[in-house]
Amino acid sequence: MAAKRSILVYSEGNAKEILKSQPELDREASTDLARKLFPSKKFTPIEDGNLRFTNPYKNQLYIGSFPGMTVVSTPAIAIDYPSRLSRSFLNPELGNTLYLFAMHRAAEWFAYAIWENGTLVRSLSISGEEGKLLEDIGPRQPFEALHWSEGHPLFENPQEENCSPFNFHPLDLGDAAFKEYLGYRMEGYSDASHIDPAKIPLVGLQKLPWWKIW
Repeated sequence: MAAKRSILVYSEGNAKEILKSQPELDREASTDLARKLFPSKKFTPIEDGNLRFTNPYKNQLYIGSFPGMTVVSTPAIAIDYPSRLSRSFLNPELGNTLYLFAMHRAAEWFAYAIWENGTLVRSLSISGEEGKLLEDIGPRQPFEALHWSEGHPLFENPQEENCSPFNFHPLDLGDAAFKEYLGYRMEGYSDASHIDPAKIPLVGLQKLPWWKIW
């Protein structure tokens, strides 16, 4: 599993179904959008990424503009409190629904949030390492139910090694969120019904330093 992930998905429809159709990447629109989201930054192209690896370095950005969907991967959105996402990212014109997903494996931390037409619907941030529920706003979504319930397998064996204080591992919940909304697991796809994120390309961009060497 990747050590970290940070991704925003803007969607005009069902994101999972759009990805399943293997939409065509619009490179020019992707680069133009990067300039709009980061107007004070200058970019130079780097090797393409894809939806499977969404852990860019600090000065890198992976972005994809597709019919009905936009994907942005940047460390800037990996924040403990998703509800505090910079308003510069809250642009309903990019899609009626905005999803944020972020995780850090070493810290057993996962966060996700959903906005509908610019209004926050759900935000969750949970750290197994610290044993903290950092943010829990809005109704818990149906896919979360098993993890919070006493029907979850870890409730039956609370002494299991590395069992978190929540009796489930936050990264397992993250895995369920990716599958629910994007149609693939964080570790990739497991059967033909799932999406292969490696087949969804993203434009790679490197932020240039503010200074130049003449």
